[in-house]
Amino acid sequence: MRAADVLVIGVGHDQRGDDAAGLWVARRVARHAGPGLRVAEHGGDGMDLLLAWEGAERVVLVDAVVSGDRPVGDVRRFDAARERLPSALFAGTSTHALGVGDAIEMARAIERLPDRMVVYGIEGACFTTGSAPGPEVRAAVERVAERVLDELTREESDHA
Repeated sequence: MRAADVLVIGVGHDQRGDDAAGLWVARRVARHAGPGLRVAEHGGDGMDLLLAWEGAERVVLVDAVVSGDRPVGDVRRFDAARERLPSALFAGTSTHALGVGDAIEMARAIERLPDRMVVYGIEGACFTTGSAPGPEVRAAVERVAERVLDELTREESDHA
């Protein structure tokens, strides 16, 4: 695996409660990641995301989501290279005009989406400034970090 091949991006804001979920996953992955894996934290601005994943063959992106119909801490996984993301799912947590879902679909339209892109959404509920992620989201962070590391390890061994 070359360093530019795999990029894990955690999206969120540390001071907005459950919105920090993606950042927390990225930090856990970074602590256990081996060579050939780059990990980045991102605030979620869609235009910047297009630049952030440029050159990466595989991207795993993690962000908090709000569906309103799933329990807090629920985890959803999307193969963004093969399926469109539900547009409303990632819109509720963004403070930017162009959020994560919009950026991915724009990249798809202009053919700048990585060949392999997986998106994990962790259902959040509290995005109050100054708060920390709730217990359900913290538990989901641990599960997602493990899943990401397992997925990347499994893929690496499949290609060895």
